[in-house]
Amino acid sequence: MHRLEEMWIAISTGILIIFMVVVGYQTFALGMGPPSNKETIDPQKVDQTEPFDEPGISKIGDNEYEVVMTLQAFGFTPNNIEVPAGAKVNFIMTSKDVTHGFQIAGTNINAMVMPGHIQKISHTFDKPGEYLVLCNEYCGTGHQLMSTTITVK
Repeated sequence: MHRLEEMWIAISTGILIIFMVVVGYQTFALGMGPPSNKETIDPQKVDQTEPFDEPGISKIGDNEYEVVMTLQAFGFTPNNIEVPAGAKVNFIMTSKDVTHGFQIAGTNINAMVMPGHIQKISHTFDKPGEYLVLCNEYCGTGHQLMSTTITVK
């Protein structure tokens, strides 16, 4: 093997090892790994399974709320959400039928909600106003109508 080839193999291997160490450090030490979809649910029995049998908003602490949501063809349940400014909101979501998106305009929340999986996201709404919630995964012919609002007072 030529000396130049050996150098390029050594450099390439070194870069690969550095990349793997950086990604491993971020994943395990900093907790920046992708979600593991550990929590699952039978998508045929969403309406009979807690907490999705009673979707809605509940106060769970001092200025902290839990929103249990189900996403289904062209709609969110509950439809309109109201929380006070400065409140931390924990969203717990699942889909009843197909893969849906959950994006809140004006924030960095953007998630995929799949049938059979439970998606959890937390966000603190500091600024009052109306936040538009959109489905950003094509879910059928009425997809463009799938939206709701979060009102922060």
